[in-house]
Amino acid sequence: MSRRPARAEQPPDTGDQTPGNQVLTLPNLISFGRLLGVPLFLYLFLVTRADVAAIVVLAIGGTTDWVDGWIARRLHQVSRLGELLDPLADRLYILATLLAFTAREVVPWQFTAALLARELLLLASLAVLRRYGYGPPPVHYVGKTATFLLLAAFPVLLLATEWSAAATAMAAIGWGLAWWGLVLYWVAGGMYVVQAARLVRAARGPGAAA
Repeated sequence: MSRRPARAEQPPDTGDQTPGNQVLTLPNLISFGRLLGVPLFLYLFLVTRADVAAIVVLAIGGTTDWVDGWIARRLHQVSRLGELLDPLADRLYILATLLAFTAREVVPWQFTAALLARELLLLASLAVLRRYGYGPPPVHYVGKTATFLLLAAFPVLLLATEWSAAATAMAAIGWGLAWWGLVLYWVAGGMYVVQAARLVRAARGPGAAA
């Protein structure tokens, strides 16, 4: 069975700019800064127990989730590196926060397991795509919305443990965002799996066995 070459045609992107090969751009620097925030958050939250500072780091990481992409489109600095860094930063923030929050019992392990199961499903889909010469599919707006909701929920949930005067209200808001984020996270994962299945069928050809 013949396979597609390593640089097979990617599925059409929804953006109107062709990614370039730039590295030192403002959006990429923002993404690098977001990546550095992950170990900083873990240190503040798990080692020094500086929860207020950890909330600030989480809030900055969450609110700048859309900034790098917006600036990249605005300044015409969309790059292949940026397309990799942005979802990587998102996933690292979510995974690091989940594991840290589970260790400190801010969120139950069942919630963490549900999100980790989605990540494992996506990793399996990416492994299959690579067998047929495809890279990661473009980020969908449903996935970005889910990421935004989760990154907004985490600092609110942490704030609920620190601000006793408004703990009930903060917990309600935080869990509302978290559960909607979890649902949309799985919806986006299902969309990626369907997209991967279509690409694999196309790579196999109409006469290939299922």
